[in-house]
Amino acid sequence: MKVLLVTAHPRQDSLTHQAAHAFASAAMVAGHQIEYADLVAEGFDPRMTPQDEPDWGDPKKSYSPAVQEEMARVERNDSTVMFFPVWWWSTPAVLKGWIDRVWNNGWAYGEPKYPHSRVWMVAIAGVNRAGYEKRGYDAAMQTQLKVGLLDFCGIPDTKLEIFYAALENAAAAQSIILQAQKLGTEF
Repeated sequence: MKVLLVTAHPRQDSLTHQAAHAFASAAMVAGHQIEYADLVAEGFDPRMTPQDEPDWGDPKKSYSPAVQEEMARVERNDSTVMFFPVWWWSTPAVLKGWIDRVWNNGWAYGEPKYPHSRVWMVAIAGVNRAGYEKRGYDAAMQTQLKVGLLDFCGIPDTKLEIFYAALENAAAAQSIILQAQKLGTEF
């Protein structure tokens, strides 16, 4: 399977990138091909423009060349996996903007639906699971990202995996890398 691996972190040496590379290495060993989409390094502009704003009356609207290039990149793959740090119980702005601009009406929702049947999101959270569960942040993220985005786009095989405690210590960070590697093996 061809996998579009989307990352959204400004530092190449971040735990997010390390986990994404661990996933990719394991997925390649399992026979998958990986195409990287490093949104920050590539300078993706997350700002919505009028040319990329959904037109509810025209699902066949022609979007900007930048968005058409991103749509083509998605279409030449069979699945999408996104790795990102949790910022304010959501995705970084660059990933949110990529979704806002690229996952558009008449391509990702409406008719037709998103072109992949498998889309996984992997979030790297700074604090532990108990901290998220205490205030319902994990449930809020599941509702927003899995239900409100992935399920809304009609994707049958979805996952929002949250890896917790990235900021606790080196052992916790190493555990996240191993969990990402396991996900890549299972992909």
